[in-house]
Amino acid sequence: MKRKIITINEELCTGCGECIPNCAEGSLQIVDGKAKLVADNLCDGLGACLGHCPTGALSIIEREADAFDEEAVEKFLAEDKKKTATACPSAQIQTFFCEAANTPSSTQSSSALSHWPVQIRLVPPSAPFLENCDLLIAADCTAIACASIQQDFIQGRKVLMGCPKFDDQQLYVDRFTELFQTRKLKSVTLLIMEVPCCSAMLQIVRKAYSQAGANVPVRQVIISTQGTVLNTQDWS
Repeated sequence: MKRKIITINEELCTGCGECIPNCAEGSLQIVDGKAKLVADNLCDGLGACLGHCPTGALSIIEREADAFDEEAVEKFLAEDKKKTATACPSAQIQTFFCEAANTPSSTQSSSALSHWPVQIRLVPPSAPFLENCDLLIAADCTAIACASIQQDFIQGRKVLMGCPKFDDQQLYVDRFTELFQTRKLKSVTLLIMEVPCCSAMLQIVRKAYSQAGANVPVRQVIISTQGTVLNTQDWS
């Protein structure tokens, strides 16, 4: 049948995810960094999501499509709710207002973190907060060694943290490769420790950067075990 239904201009879509919570039927999802219509029969064509897209990527058109199916929507939402309930709560994507983002470093007393989660294994490259951001990739131990990490590195950046010694290095390579391929980044800061095992994080990021054919400025910062900056190097 021919009816009204949502359409998405992928050139305009940034994958910000603002439309997702405003689709009561759950027919919109972020897939490979872009908003996608899950199925024609899940979209009622009323366009409640339209006003929430900051780039105007969403619009209503009239085309041949399966009829809207309320029973299918109820089933889909029930299954989605079940998946959410059994998923790890730590992996739930969140962005929030960061008071410290506008607080001078000398007076900052609250966290500068503006999103959750932060572990590399838990953050999909499609996470909306990764689009058009200044990215900090930090080895876990830097958060303990560097006393000024909040003001000097986290403030104004999105954070991904992990340990190349204890985590799956190939998973890191694959995740960063996809991130560099699908996300527009302003800059990358790589924060690692001086200890030998931490150098693996540098190799992981370099390999992913090369595989993705990325073209984004990277600043590599090495922290001593006593928390001082030993070396800073820019590369791209």
